[in-house]
Amino acid sequence: MIGIVDYGAGNLLSVMNAMEYLNVECRLVRSVEDTKGLHGLILPGVGAFEPAMNMLRSKKLDKAILAWFAKDKPFLGICLGLQLLFERSEEAPGVNGLGLLKGDVVKFKGERVPQIGWNRVAVKRGSRLLAGTGRNQFYYFLHSYYITPKEKGIVSATTDYGIQYASAIEKGNALAVQFHPEKSGDAGLKLLSGWVKMCASHAKRAKAGPGGG
Repeated sequence: MIGIVDYGAGNLLSVMNAMEYLNVECRLVRSVEDTKGLHGLILPGVGAFEPAMNMLRSKKLDKAILAWFAKDKPFLGICLGLQLLFERSEEAPGVNGLGLLKGDVVKFKGERVPQIGWNRVAVKRGSRLLAGTGRNQFYYFLHSYYITPKEKGIVSATTDYGIQYASAIEKGNALAVQFHPEKSGDAGLKLLSGWVKMCASHAKRAKAGPGGG
């Protein structure tokens, strides 16, 4: 069972539709209690940083995400769902993000903003969660801001848009991407399918326990 955090994100239904297309059982997560029994958690996102954080905190969904990360369970952040993991954003001065990852979110300068459409994602060698998706695949983007992680080792893919920026990160069992796999055709479905398989493998290992294979 996969959970999708429901805080009013604009791409919630498209993520659900992609999961249904893949025949993946999922449910909406609207409280900490809703995370029980899940094998993976998705934080979708289309919208602005401040209202998104306000909604997460008002529903105490920030605590659900923090608790999930603390246990290193499979996680997928999409677009704004990637940016919210960081400490702060130029879009909302004075508003704290989830702070699960060190770094800021900054606005593109010198290029057409927002970036809308297909762009290449260069996957770095050694990426575990993006392995098998293709090292130079095209995905669909829609965003005006990008992440600047302090931990360079968590960057698993980059994209060029006037500058080369981090378009995906991996840390433990967490994967977060700036693009929209749910709107990226076969490539996006392949990524989502691979992530779901990783969730199932993690759940199987957790059930087996130490030494259980």
